[in-house]
Amino acid sequence: MTSVEKTWGTDRTSWFATNFSALTNNIGLFIQGKHDVVRQALTCLFAEGHLLIEDVPGVGKTSLAKAIALSIDGTLQRIQFTPDLLPSDVTGVQIYNTSTHTFEFHPGAVFANVVVADEINRASPKTQSALLEVMEEYQVTVDAKAYPVPRPFIVIATQNPIEHDGTYRLPEAQLDRFMMRISMGYTSREAEIDVIMNRARGHTVDDIQAVISAEQVGTMIQVARETYVSPQVSGYIVDVVSSTRSIEQLRLGVSPRGALSLVLASQVRAASEGRSFVTPDDVKSLVHPVLNHRMLLSPETEMQGITASGLLTSLMEGIDVPLTAANA
Repeated sequence: MTSVEKTWGTDRTSWFATNFSALTNNIGLFIQGKHDVVRQALTCLFAEGHLLIEDVPGVGKTSLAKAIALSIDGTLQRIQFTPDLLPSDVTGVQIYNTSTHTFEFHPGAVFANVVVADEINRASPKTQSALLEVMEEYQVTVDAKAYPVPRPFIVIATQNPIEHDGTYRLPEAQLDRFMMRISMGYTSREAEIDVIMNRARGHTVDDIQAVISAEQVGTMIQVARETYVSPQVSGYIVDVVSSTRSIEQLRLGVSPRGALSLVLASQVRAASEGRSFVTPDDVKSLVHPVLNHRMLLSPETEMQGITASGLLTSLMEGIDVPLTAANA
């Protein structure tokens, strides 16, 4: 460990790891058999990123978002995206008050700690784009005036596979604003039995109790940002990201925002394991959920059945992993 790494306090990191584990276990009481998915979602929360969950209906996507909001004692808003949903329904609108003869801002559904954008790809691209500013700037601008959203803030969007009826592709600019894209997947037989039995006993996600406060979440975000990232690890991330831009099967590689997302997510992963520094293993464990959706295949490549995940796996095998003090 370098002298710089030694200066980072381990007490705050241990406190982070303890709370992260408590949150994971608390959410796992209801979202059963999905330990890795829960950790990825919490990683997005503490990295101040956003999460896109793509999967078939009924696997617990919305329940996961609700469980996170309840566990951090935060506010939750759910938006059901439909073809007739308007951008103002999402962000808010100015309404004229006849008694005061002034316009008053009525906040939309994005003004919450956890915003569930349910079936986001069922709304028109225009309405989907209403989220672009708030996901990046944490504010909504209406009539040239900015309105900040509460912090912490995370958008957890769900979408059905694009081949389902009534769906639209998300614009590239919006895909890039999601830190991760993951799938819930079906649970194991044992976990599914537990889910059924819990519901039969009347237990629902609403029974989840908070284990930390929204204010503590803000402190944990700061602790994660203090996690040391060495020049070698930073260079490794840049090598991975920049290499995607030269893959001939892609029409678009990973943007610099993707590199930043990988850094922030790796810091959270390191802190969640009680470490005050990031290792290449942290990076490798997050490469797929952070970068896959930012790699846009050419039409010819899609027809050949090649996936971004497969291309990324091959790419990673050809990039030298740096030796740091942690893994030397």
